[in-house]
Amino acid sequence: MHKLLSVGLLSIMLALPAAAQQVVKIGYVTSLSGPLASIGNDMRDGFELALDHKKRMLGGVKAEVVYADDQMRPDIAKQVTDKLIEVDKVDFLSGYPVANVLLASMKSAADAKTFLFGNNAGPSQLAGEQCSPWFFSTAFETSQKMLAMGQLLNRKGVKRLFVLAPNYVAGKEMVAGIKQTFKGEVIGEEYTRWPSQLDFSGELTKIRAASPDAVWVFYGGIYGVQFFNQYAQAGLLGKIPIYSNYALDALTLPLIGDNALGALSTETWVQDLDNPTNKRFVEDFRKKYGRTPSLYAAQAYDGALLIDSAVAAVKGSLANKDALRNALRKADFESTRGRLQYGNNHFLIQNIYVMEVVKAADGALGFRTVENIAPHHQDIFHAKCPMT
Repeated sequence: MHKLLSVGLLSIMLALPAAAQQVVKIGYVTSLSGPLASIGNDMRDGFELALDHKKRMLGGVKAEVVYADDQMRPDIAKQVTDKLIEVDKVDFLSGYPVANVLLASMKSAADAKTFLFGNNAGPSQLAGEQCSPWFFSTAFETSQKMLAMGQLLNRKGVKRLFVLAPNYVAGKEMVAGIKQTFKGEVIGEEYTRWPSQLDFSGELTKIRAASPDAVWVFYGGIYGVQFFNQYAQAGLLGKIPIYSNYALDALTLPLIGDNALGALSTETWVQDLDNPTNKRFVEDFRKKYGRTPSLYAAQAYDGALLIDSAVAAVKGSLANKDALRNALRKADFESTRGRLQYGNNHFLIQNIYVMEVVKAADGALGFRTVENIAPHHQDIFHAKCPMT
């Protein structure tokens, strides 16, 4: 009996160091090369800042992150996702900036029963009939901000609208979102080659000929920079108002400059949101990286805080998937957007703001929150999701 007790105590003692050294392992998939590299790197930097703030611990457990480049290609995204699951044995997947990249990877995550957090992309399929108990968004459903944009265009008296977007799933979903609420006529609808097209001269000629009341575009990263600057070069700036989503952010504004002054967007996050988490995030991001964060960084930062809240709630017991899911659904943390709430489809119910490009007294360009145009907004696809 004494020998058995000794062996049992020894076994417990040997097990204690292993428990103390438990690691939360995250596979972070984003675009670290190609035309959207600035967005992908900003996402990574936002996630890293959250880890700094949490002293490289999530839920009290040491955090380890494996970063992977999706190269903006769905096939590559699936390959790296499979590797992170099968070889690196990650506990969570996060990142995924573009809709087609996310959709290509989701089945692998669900089959492996690995939670995947979309830090930017939010395709409607995952909000509706294809919603998954293994997916959570820390960003938005693709059309959410477009519904608010349609409302803004109505308020501005726009009757004849010309729209442009890249020819892939998110571009088409965003245009469909605007049409849901815009009461005027869409007189021009152009879908440009994705991801290769950076010259918009042909489309600008069509805009001039159509003479709309306003133009709306969805172009992120370098695509937005190119469009705004070519719009000005074509002599359309100041003649036909331009509205946009994703074209204007802290990454693109320095490259667009005064060509963006006064432009309006609808966003779920603005750098001047008045809450303690956001103030700390913006200030410390500037200190660490020497630049102002974008929406992409804020969403990634919130993604890390979401994981932290859930791991803490289950006291590091990552094998209990049901308990983890219940903790994630509660979103028990203060985000850069304030307190968040999940709908039944694991997409956020959140405020949508009108954001304006402004110039400070010192001449520096930045962003200002104009109004909360869609408070506590829930996406239109949640009713199609079978989860409750």
